Amino acid sequence: MTDPTYQANETLRSKVSDLSEDTLGFGGLELHTVWQLVRNPRAVLDAWMTAGPTGGGAYARPFRLYMGLNAILMLFLFLQGGTGRLLGIFPAAMLAPLISASGKSRDAFMADADGWMSLTLVPILSFFYALVTAPLLRWWDPDRLGWKRGFRAAFAYLCAWTVLVMPVAWWTSAPGIVGQVVNVTLIALGIVAFMRMGAGRWWRAPIGGLGKALLLTVAMQVIAGIGLLPVLAIGLAAGRF
Repeated sequence: MTDPTYQANETLRSKVSDLSEDTLGFGGLELHTVWQLVRNPRAVLDAWMTAGPTGGGAYARPFRLYMGLNAILMLFLFLQGGTGRLLGIFPAAMLAPLISASGKSRDAFMADADGWMSLTLVPILSFFYALVTAPLLRWWDPDRLGWKRGFRAAFAYLCAWTVLVMPVAWWTSAPGIVGQVVNVTLIALGIVAFMRMGAGRWWRAPIGGLGKALLLTVAMQVIAGIGLLPVLAIGLAAGRF
């Protein structure tokens, strides 16, 4: 006979999972994967690499999980004013002719630009991040991963990094010293994620692992700058037309 207490606990877990999936796009499997990425990222990576994209049914798919995590980050960004601030890198004298030619008010121009940049930022940057991460992880993996598993490994690492970033992500756009400290913290967390997840697979000796983590960090910073170019171009085109 089934224990009523056990049934009640299972029902509660099911309700919590359903609520999480409805509000955040995260069900019980995604939440379990997030927790395991914090607790033991190396084991999660091994399962993804040896038992398929679901780790034999134990975990969420890394690409889908990464998109879900970034949806939460984009919500933070939206609540803080959106991506329109990215256009602040352009001098006002450069934007003025575009705004004038669009026939829109400045606010309408910025709103259209922000909407399209918000829509394209995550998929475009994700593509660029994976494009630079996958070849390096294939190179460093002793099993010499094929491209399919190489990209899976790339999104596994990106998930492990993003999970650690979530608690401080709200302050990434904070002004002054707070924002600077948080952005340095993000870089440090990327290194931590690499060292924890890749032990025994991407690196053998800690010094070599740290060197690889720094190389990957620099490569991702460079590719992020490149990846922002099409996002900005889309934003300007959306505002103009």
